[in-house]
Amino acid sequence: MSRIAVLITDMFEDVEYTKPAEAFRKSGHDLVHVGLSAGETVHGKKGLAEVTIDRAASGVSTDDFDALFIPGGYSPDKLRAHDAPVELVREFVESGKPVLAICHAPQLLITAQVLEGRKITGWKSVAQDIKNAGAEYVDREVVVDGNLVSSRNPDDIPAFIEASLKKLEEAGGEKATVAAAGRR
Repeated sequence: MSRIAVLITDMFEDVEYTKPAEAFRKSGHDLVHVGLSAGETVHGKKGLAEVTIDRAASGVSTDDFDALFIPGGYSPDKLRAHDAPVELVREFVESGKPVLAICHAPQLLITAQVLEGRKITGWKSVAQDIKNAGAEYVDREVVVDGNLVSSRNPDDIPAFIEASLKKLEEAGGEKATVAAAGRR
């Protein structure tokens, strides 16, 4: 199954991390928590969840993972103030690997300057920022545009999980096809 980088720091939206993470694990995917400092423990803004960072963003590459998951809350805004997480997001989007973004996650995509010409959704307060970044803001529970899966808020989590798992399955199929082609 896929190895998913979870880009996260303090003040993430608890349920936007916990529900998708649980669904990804139940489907057999491996989660690696990527943040500012390995070993650091980060907390959800409601205090319901805590996560230990496995790897620092400055020490990982898109080659290490099959997909990127960015929970919302204040975490994306805090992460975009640092070069390594922004560069990692840019590399993921440009790689064509799945990028799973919910709520305020587009803030990282905006800072990485990878939204020009894309369709995306997110928390309504970042809609204008999305438009200013050259993307089309779509007010739907889930928007899939190429390798990008996005949702607006916690109410959209079931649709986000469904679309994300489908995208991971498609990417896994493409990976298997490429690997099989390489063995011929």
